[in-house]
Amino acid sequence: MSEATGPVPVDDSTAEAWRSFGARLRRWRGRAGLTQAQVGARVGYDHTAISRLERGSRRTPLPLARRLDELLLAHGELLAACEEAEDQERSGGEPGSPATVRNGPLPGEPAGGALVAMLPPGTVLPAVLPAYGLVCPVHGREGCSVPVLTDVIALHAAFCAPGPDTQSRPALDHDTVHALTALLAVCLRADEERAWPGATAVVERTLHAMLRWMALPAAPYQDRLAPLAAEYAQSAGCLRLLWGRNGTAMAWLDRSLQWAAMAGHVGTQVAALSDMSTLARLEGDGPSALAYGRAIGEAAAGRHWAGALSDLYQARGHAVRGDAVRTLRHIDRAWSQMDRAGGRDETEAPWLSVASVRLRVESGAAGALRDLAAVTGDRRFALRAVGAARTALALLPPGMHSARMLFLARMADAHACAGDPAAAQAVAGPVLDTTEINPSTLLGQELRGLHARLAARGAGRPETEDFVRRLAAVVR
Repeated sequence: MSEATGPVPVDDSTAEAWRSFGARLRRWRGRAGLTQAQVGARVGYDHTAISRLERGSRRTPLPLARRLDELLLAHGELLAACEEAEDQERSGGEPGSPATVRNGPLPGEPAGGALVAMLPPGTVLPAVLPAYGLVCPVHGREGCSVPVLTDVIALHAAFCAPGPDTQSRPALDHDTVHALTALLAVCLRADEERAWPGATAVVERTLHAMLRWMALPAAPYQDRLAPLAAEYAQSAGCLRLLWGRNGTAMAWLDRSLQWAAMAGHVGTQVAALSDMSTLARLEGDGPSALAYGRAIGEAAAGRHWAGALSDLYQARGHAVRGDAVRTLRHIDRAWSQMDRAGGRDETEAPWLSVASVRLRVESGAAGALRDLAAVTGDRRFALRAVGAARTALALLPPGMHSARMLFLARMADAHACAGDPAAAQAVAGPVLDTTEINPSTLLGQELRGLHARLAARGAGRPETEDFVRRLAAVVR
């Protein structure tokens, strides 16, 4: 046998899920007119193993479920049943629920220091809110003024001061809320324009102060801070994710979900779940990636913008597992939902005014199709990935340097998957020429995949040999 099946966990709900899979396997085997021995011989298992799978006493590895589904012409039913059982097992018996750790330890507070020294050179605050997709948690979209930089620095210092008695803190005034919102906008814009590492320190230092404020018994603190704290925590998780710090990213994202639920902010919940799905996929945890993708649709049921993102992240989860049928189905549904998104979306998810639903769907479709091409070796998927990446690049607003480099690397990798190393080199060349690359970042991971494919498919080609060496020096 090529995979270990392992015993089914003792949890009643999980055991029932595997028994359900076994019953479906037995039904489809009967329809195919095959014995257990015949099925076992064709998938590399003893007939006694097939018998245990049908009884639900042994768990079924996903690759085996896929082979069984194809052999018995089950049209995806066996694969779906296996994924449901895995999902139930991972979530501790509650079907469809991503397994998250509530109130777990959070990253340590960054060392103190003057905020002005931590900000990027030439920092310019937005004059008014909303800004960079962030709205004031007090005034919403009505519009409000931001204090000048010197006042923002003073307000931030007072907000972050530990103080001997947290219950003697002054009221959380509007100027402080405006300052903190504008400061997050500065950090996100600076990181987007040039992958600024200092953004994480500023955001997390502020977050630790928010944790202290949120612990106070006075309700106004929580009511006023919860939506902004959720935005900060989601941003901290996203920044940690971009820099390859996956464990601490998940801790912040989990806290963001809690605060977003407290504040009733659907947009922030969706943003956090999207990042959680990406994290799970990068960690090779396909069932959780899919569960988080489904949770997006559940958190914002009936919203086309959330439906598009839910289908998109499910497509990416299926793509890395080589499931072409489901990947393409979810991409098509994401495009369909995208076309129906309207004005309500920006009210519920202000960040969509910066990165539109269309941009996210096209870039995500490019990633899913590229992953599918890498797993299946099908050049058609790679060429479709090139087209989607090109569309996403055309939709990018000016100045989004980090996203542009990521999309270029993804397009180059799609060219490599399509068997066109010269095009891959032409597209990725500017990335290496203009960007300082950290191997642990998302960009570094994209380039690592490109290097692996060019090294394998471009071996012995003089026209790509030097470029492959340059890539190796960057990603290792």
